[in-house]
Amino acid sequence: MNDFATPAISPVGDGPGLTQGQRLIYVFTAPSKTFQDIKRSTSWWLPFIITAIFGYALFFGIQTKVGWEQVAENNIKSNPRQAEQMEKAPPEQRATSMKFAVLITKGIFIAMPVLSLVIVAVTSGVLLLTINFGFGGKASFWEVFAVSWYAGLPGLIKFLLGTVALFAGLAPESFNTQNFGGTNIGYYLPPDTAKPLMSLATSLDVVTIWSLALTAIGLSIVAGTKRSSGYIAVFAWWAIIVLGSVGFAAAF
Repeated sequence: MNDFATPAISPVGDGPGLTQGQRLIYVFTAPSKTFQDIKRSTSWWLPFIITAIFGYALFFGIQTKVGWEQVAENNIKSNPRQAEQMEKAPPEQRATSMKFAVLITKGIFIAMPVLSLVIVAVTSGVLLLTINFGFGGKASFWEVFAVSWYAGLPGLIKFLLGTVALFAGLAPESFNTQNFGGTNIGYYLPPDTAKPLMSLATSLDVVTIWSLALTAIGLSIVAGTKRSSGYIAVFAWWAIIVLGSVGFAAAF
């Protein structure tokens, strides 16, 4: 708990740095130690590899316990407008659309490591500009990039919960690729819940907020700013994204 309240700036030790395994442990038990060590070395390969492993474990679970055709059908059913269009489409067009949906959904999961690199790079760039130009920080891109990977490690809980649920006998018709971890309110709401409310409830995710808090701590440490600056920089962007998602759901 002290990691969320202590000052952001602390001297880099003169002794040997942390191993990658120690960083991994400390991000859950004493996050400041991990993020302080990133100022010494910006290595990020271990969280990337572990995330890919957990992602492909979920991929295997989906393929063996649900099937990509069922996943595509579930995605379509979750969008009433798209489901209505599929119902009205001629059989041949419907079959073609379904094949395309299956390829896209499966392709996204296969390319997950590459897509993750792109997403983390873009997010890191935005946070770097925000903390350096908005709060007078002195972080480098690779420092923020490494912080983002380590701070995202709690997200593995979602992959683990989703994989366990699949092998424990979750009904294939109930699997939702966009919300499979059960760590937010939206997961437990009925499917016919109003889309804006569902979007907001899904955004209020315990694991996501945990990762955001870790990102704020790490960002303030590598940038040499106040801890509050890290929180403002991270949670302000999160609030904008959440409000945008709710607004989009309401409009479409």
